Amino acid sequence: MKYAIIDIETNGGVKITEISIFIFDGIHVIDEFTTLINPECHIPKRIIGLTGIDNMMVRESPKFYEVAKKIYEITENCIFVAHNVNFDYGIIAKEFKELGLDYRRKKLCTIRLSRKLLPNKKSYSLGNLCISEGISITDRHRARGDAEATVILFKKLLNLDKAESNSVISSFLNPSSRGATLPPLLPKKVFDNLSEKHGVYYFWNESGKIIYVGKSNNIKKRVLSHFHDKKKKEVDMCMATANITYTETGNELLALLLESAEIKNILPKYNRAQRRTSLGCGLITYKDKKGIMHLAWNTLELTSSPILKFYSISEARSFLERLCEQFELCPKYCNLQTNVSSCFDYQIKKCKGVCRDSEAIEMYNKRVEEAIQSVSFQADNFVIKEKGKRKEEFSFVLVLNNLYKGYGYLKKKKQTFSVNDYLEGIVAQKDNRDINRILHGYIKKNPECIKVL
Repeated sequence: MKYAIIDIETNGGVKITEISIFIFDGIHVIDEFTTLINPECHIPKRIIGLTGIDNMMVRESPKFYEVAKKIYEITENCIFVAHNVNFDYGIIAKEFKELGLDYRRKKLCTIRLSRKLLPNKKSYSLGNLCISEGISITDRHRARGDAEATVILFKKLLNLDKAESNSVISSFLNPSSRGATLPPLLPKKVFDNLSEKHGVYYFWNESGKIIYVGKSNNIKKRVLSHFHDKKKKEVDMCMATANITYTETGNELLALLLESAEIKNILPKYNRAQRRTSLGCGLITYKDKKGIMHLAWNTLELTSSPILKFYSISEARSFLERLCEQFELCPKYCNLQTNVSSCFDYQIKKCKGVCRDSEAIEMYNKRVEEAIQSVSFQADNFVIKEKGKRKEEFSFVLVLNNLYKGYGYLKKKKQTFSVNDYLEGIVAQKDNRDINRILHGYIKKNPECIKVL
């Protein structure tokens, strides 16, 4: 059996700047290939500071397509071995894919092997493992130096594996094993114990900090999909993941609501979409002297009962633009075209002419009311009932005075429940724009689940 022990340096996880390959037969290194590679793009200063590889060094170096054949041939019929194998393998496979070639090799990760064969280490980084095992590294963070140290580490792991009654390496090479799929810092037991039900899951790094929050109707399946995703953000996140915890919710709605709340509360590094926390303005309506209904936005400090809340004026404006177009409202009376006697949209037949006295005010106001109804809950006080986490309970979402109050679980011990029953069992939550979006989307699809209070 032959092993291709590989290390690469990149311009920040996208393009290869250096590669080193040692072909190892289990006893001796029988071949080697090391070269700088011109990534055909800029190398950032922080990467130069780490590796010492700068833009001048790679300017005259071969481009990847010029060494692709050599890399393909030298690693053929070999097991691909690396420290954090999914990173190196993923980058190399991506480079081949850009050339229209499919690169497939069996993989072994020396981090995962070390966790099994060298247990209870404080850190499994290559540098710290080499210190604890007495392996010297020359040219740290250069491909050849790190690859050469990985060869020595792998040889030690091979010898330890031979002393095991059940070969760890053989089990990792088994097609049904997830040994090469899971992030290197994540114990397999953690993944194996994940729930396959609705809920919210949390990725933790080695420092005990939550770096990502997600939701799914099958937690284990969704987590696994992160490990197969080759986007740089996903790879970086998975490489940093050392633990995964979860909370079952019983249904998708509560998973969505809990995920949104947790992202705003924790602000995980790899969540972007819902990290905004401070609502800035609200949607309001009023009538002018003519009796025409206006739609506008104002800061929340000056708005007692907004129809809808927004994180920014730009979000409020974009929302009103869509509402204006959908219900054929006049931009002048939607705070979109100010200081004009009549709107421009009338000329392109998108406004029916209330600003030019060409449309009855009653007809226009009716459409404004329809627009408001489309973004408001149909009742001020209601509860949404859904499946619970267990058969003997149900879950609920409570809205009072048109505001989301939170969610909870109650036992199915009686036919009717009062507002106080719900308030006693509630997990209080904050109302915000994202929660409103989630609830409106759910109610539109599942109107039968709503009970007016």
